[in-house]
Amino acid sequence: MVKPVIFILIVFFAGQINGFSQQKNIDIDSLMQSAIDRGIVNNPQAVLKHYSYTTYEKTIITDSIANQTNSHSFFTEKVALNNYNEANGFKEEVLGINMAGFKEPRYEVLGITLQSRSFYDEDFVIFNYRYAGPLSKRGLKNYNYQFVGDTIILNRPGFAVSFQPKRPETIPGLEGILYLDAATMALQKVHISINDELLARIEQEYEYIAENEVYLPKSSKLYIEKGESSKRLSLFRGKVSVGTIEKNPVKEAIQGRYLLSTSYNTNFNLSESAALEHSNLAIEVMEDAEEKPESFWEKYRTQGLSQRDLNSFDYLDNVVKTENIERRLAMINNFGIGYYTVDFFDFDLTYPLKFNNYEGLRLGLGGVTNARFSENFRLEGYTAYGFKDKVLKYGFGGGVLLNESHGAWLSLSYSDDLQETGSFNYLTDRRVYSLFEPRLVNITQFFDFKTFRLNQEYQITPKILSEFQFAKTNVLQTQDYSFVLGDDTYSEYDITEATFGVRWSPSSKFMRSEKGTVEIYDGYPKITAQISKGISGLLKGDFDFTRVGAKFFYQVERLNKSTTEFLIEGKMAFGEVPLTHLFHAYPNAPTKETIMQRFSVAGVSSFETMYFGEFFSDRIASLQIKHHLRPFNLGEKFQPEMVFITRYAIGDISNIERHQDVTFGKLNKGFTESGFEINKILFGFGTSLTYRYGANSLPNFADNIAFKFTFNLQL
Repeated sequence: MVKPVIFILIVFFAGQINGFSQQKNIDIDSLMQSAIDRGIVNNPQAVLKHYSYTTYEKTIITDSIANQTNSHSFFTEKVALNNYNEANGFKEEVLGINMAGFKEPRYEVLGITLQSRSFYDEDFVIFNYRYAGPLSKRGLKNYNYQFVGDTIILNRPGFAVSFQPKRPETIPGLEGILYLDAATMALQKVHISINDELLARIEQEYEYIAENEVYLPKSSKLYIEKGESSKRLSLFRGKVSVGTIEKNPVKEAIQGRYLLSTSYNTNFNLSESAALEHSNLAIEVMEDAEEKPESFWEKYRTQGLSQRDLNSFDYLDNVVKTENIERRLAMINNFGIGYYTVDFFDFDLTYPLKFNNYEGLRLGLGGVTNARFSENFRLEGYTAYGFKDKVLKYGFGGGVLLNESHGAWLSLSYSDDLQETGSFNYLTDRRVYSLFEPRLVNITQFFDFKTFRLNQEYQITPKILSEFQFAKTNVLQTQDYSFVLGDDTYSEYDITEATFGVRWSPSSKFMRSEKGTVEIYDGYPKITAQISKGISGLLKGDFDFTRVGAKFFYQVERLNKSTTEFLIEGKMAFGEVPLTHLFHAYPNAPTKETIMQRFSVAGVSSFETMYFGEFFSDRIASLQIKHHLRPFNLGEKFQPEMVFITRYAIGDISNIERHQDVTFGKLNKGFTESGFEINKILFGFGTSLTYRYGANSLPNFADNIAFKFTFNLQL
């Protein structure tokens, strides 16, 4: 049942509004437009070049607000120095962290945005839920405002204005009361309520810095209660939730219904300061943050810990130890990135079960050693067997850590396996985890390779990941093919290739701790580029060539829960390039006669109506656009999602006569397909329908149609 939250708020806080005004003729939209327009002089991030302050924050999860005799289900406190400058934005340096029950702090908790820093932001985030900022440029578009009365706050006259979302069923929003300075229209205080998939309340108070005529946040209280939805409100990467009804491995050990977070800001400094170290980090946990004495905490706490707070340490120490929570969380976190941990070895979950048209059923086993084996050295390996081609594949290798802060690993490995003909794999995208690889099922064209590789991984900055690879590969064909170069014909050949790849995530945010650097906010765009050089004569390499590729991925997320994705990719190859090292456009249509015979699984970013082996190119560009509608709310467990898709590719090839015993076409006239998906109909399964049209459409109408099922699994 929807609660009349805004009415309750107005009644509750009416007593705080001094000299309540009965004015009836105030143009509230003009008043709020003025407040929004003056954000450029009232928003500290817009008017100040630099400022800093220290924050003490305490967060608990508890099953009762009133009972003070028992313990909490979760307790943590931290002290952080927040630095802002106009060039780099905010950086949080965690000076101290104290987390009950854990020998080492769970640093992933620090990466959760419990609430945004400013209501002037376009998006205000609460526990990773996004809402329109009530004082942002989108405020009047998303909220209805109502004048409540006159106020006196910090001895300065002001206004109280209530607001609530215009279209709460379509675009959920915040609701509450803004207290604005009458002279400057700056935010003096705010009370917020949310009645969405979570129930939340926020109370923020500000301090007025007269010298700079600016308000800075002084204190904030956040209260979250689980709403009617079963969607998780998770602290440990989706593993421990607030009042969730879903089962998870640590539910009996740590659970709660209410999350309360209080923070107090002190030591405001608006003067210029020295340049920040590691300014490209959003959060940096200082070296001794988890080892602070009690005297440190007493310095920053606004009041002593309650008896219930103190009880939590012994209680959670016992729970974490007896339930082996730390070990189980480590295993679950590894599972989320594709590994299952057994003692010192992480089994790679991408190996056990696969299927494709060449190998048939492929069973395998593999993985890599973890820090329990060694923090500075790793061993890895795998083996797999295809029941259709009856061939054993395998690989093994090892690596040494050269620089921990930059994730610099030097690795040497050997592999004897298969690779898809015409594929171009970006080194920095190599670890993309999926229990089920949709397009792999349909692939028919592979080549056999035996490769020695030397790899150097290096994180140039948190936002720039790089990798260099030097490889010697012996290529064997699995199907009829020969490459003619002058008077020589090759069906088996050696490739000596040097490759350098880089991935840049300019809008992502990162946290660094003693456990390494991790991404805490997945921002867009993501830009990946790679260049490789084939060298003839070196280590018996047969061909000289250069291959270059780059891709740009951008995603727009809207408050109405619809999203649009753009993927642009271009690749070029020069020189003596055999078919195995040319490019395709990720085709995914089996070469069969009828629509139902071609019924299979749709890929994530593949051309569903393009047949395998239909086109190869030495230069190709593609554009893919996906628009996800807001999920249909047909029940708590049934929320299918419709996605509209358009894909376009154009390419060409020189010296096509070099490629013998194989037939394929040029993509110089372009290729277009459009369609839709209806995903998550049942157990992650859905369906898709795609139509091919334009210059490369086929005479038979049915040959241009791809009808498939989709599979989306979210762990």
